[in-house]
Amino acid sequence: MGLILASASPRRRELLSLFHCPFTVRAADIDETMDPDAPADQEVARLSREKALAVAREPGDTVVAADTIVVCQGRILGKPHCREEAVAMLTLLSGRDHQVMTGCTVLRDGVWETFTEVTDLHFRPLSPGEIHRYVDSGEPMDKAGAYGIQGGAALFCEKLVGDYYNVMGLPVCRLGQALARIAPEVMEDRL
Repeated sequence: MGLILASASPRRRELLSLFHCPFTVRAADIDETMDPDAPADQEVARLSREKALAVAREPGDTVVAADTIVVCQGRILGKPHCREEAVAMLTLLSGRDHQVMTGCTVLRDGVWETFTEVTDLHFRPLSPGEIHRYVDSGEPMDKAGAYGIQGGAALFCEKLVGDYYNVMGLPVCRLGQALARIAPEVMEDRL
C-alpha cells in the first residue's frame, strides 16, 4: 500500500510533503481539454478524477490527483503557452477579482472522493512594466493564470479569501479530510 501523487508539479509535491508520509510521483497523462459549456468547478473536478484513474496503481494504493485553473470574468485561465498569452492573462487579472479553483480527487480501490476548492483573490492594478518584468522572470509560464502566489505575484495580491495552499495547487486542509475518510491509515499519527 502506497500513496501516489498523480502530478509532476513541484508545488504539489512540496505541499503533499506537509503530511509527513512517504509518497511516489506518477504524473498522469490525460487530455486536459475542458468543455467550455460546462461549469468550470465541475470540469476541474472531472479532470482531477480522470488523472487519478489514469495512473498505474496496485490494490491498496491511494492516489491523490489535482487540477488547478484561474477564472476571471467568466474566462478560464490555464497555463500560458507563450509570453504573449501570459501578458494577456495578467492584464486581465490586473485590478480585478478572480477565483482559483482546484479539483482534487483521492482514490483507493475503486472508491474515490472528488471536490473543488475555490479561493477568491483580488489583484491590485498592475502597470504594463510590472507585468512585462514578471513575465520576463519566467515564473508565470508553468502556472494557471500565469502567476505563482508563493513567488513574485505575492506583490500583486491585495486580498485572498480561502485556502492559500489551494492557490498554489493543492487544498491541503480539505485534502487531509478526504484522506482521513478514504485512507485513514495515511493520516494516522501524521500531524
